[in-house]
Amino acid sequence: MDLNLKDNVALVTGGSSGLGKAISLGLAEEGAKVAVNYYRNDEKNVDFVEDADKVVQQIKDNYGIEALSVGCDISIESDVMSMFDEVEKKLGPVDILVNNAALCPTCKVHEMSERMWSETVQTNLTGTFFTSKQLVKRLLESERQGKIVNIVSQAAFRGSTTGHAPYDASKGGIVSFTIALAREVAQKGINVNAVAPGMIRTEMVAKVLEANEQKYLDRIPLHRIATPKEVADVVVFLCSERAGYMTGATVDVTGGMLMR
Repeated sequence: MDLNLKDNVALVTGGSSGLGKAISLGLAEEGAKVAVNYYRNDEKNVDFVEDADKVVQQIKDNYGIEALSVGCDISIESDVMSMFDEVEKKLGPVDILVNNAALCPTCKVHEMSERMWSETVQTNLTGTFFTSKQLVKRLLESERQGKIVNIVSQAAFRGSTTGHAPYDASKGGIVSFTIALAREVAQKGINVNAVAPGMIRTEMVAKVLEANEQKYLDRIPLHRIATPKEVADVVVFLCSERAGYMTGATVDVTGGMLMR
């Protein structure tokens, strides 16, 4: 199926590894120019540009598509504005935004610091607000249509038993934000949807699965762990005009854990 994404400009936050990498590659495979966002904070002297550059090179080598690595701390609004300016200058105005970047610390609520809670919510929920605000503003100013896809989680609905309360709460907030924004911009030709993955086989969860994969398999009706590409395929579809009649939806890609 041709998703007709050729020459669209897509920005994927947290696009340098795991699911974000698979989404970046999937969009490029469909012909979209891709800005691969990675975490950069100059004050903290943190910069993960190497992983993003590898994804950009893979996009260029495999698909011959223009791509760009772009650093940003999405929890800082001025950083987000600068990121959009850089992408627009080098690739063109953004048509597609995938909000994938997130923090997921592990700590029980009764032991959690306010800082841990606030940093997680600021990055995951407020960061999604900052990036979505910037895209919507630019689309409206230029009278263009666009697509936003927010990556949430089954934990937004089920919570977790392993100490991820701020992550779970922030993802639940993004589900509500998705609906609110979708209603607000629907008549402007801007579609806003979300994807709720379950367990995905990435580097992030490799040690957890190695320790006790059976525990997670027992929770999944399809009885297997998703590959990043399986989830990315759904995201890429939602970025396309083939999903033009969908907005405000959260798509369950959990192997049956949610069934909602």
